[in-house]
Amino acid sequence: MTTNTPQWFTSSYSSNGGQCVEVAANLAGSHGVVPVRDSKSPDGPTLTLSVAAFTALIEFTKRAGA
Repeated sequence: MTTNTPQWFTSSYSSNGGQCVEVAANLAGSHGVVPVRDSKSPDGPTLTLSVAAFTALIEFTKRAGA
């Protein structure tokens, strides 16, 4: 099933007092993008990353220990 509606989720590792981002990974396969937003501002701006850019961001944060 393909959907155009982002299905937002926050990582289970995000228990750090609200400093979280949400991602909508359900659009990666159908649209080739991963939208990202601030969990404290769900109606605010959304950063839309390509799958490659999102993967690079995750790898960077793993290496940086963030």
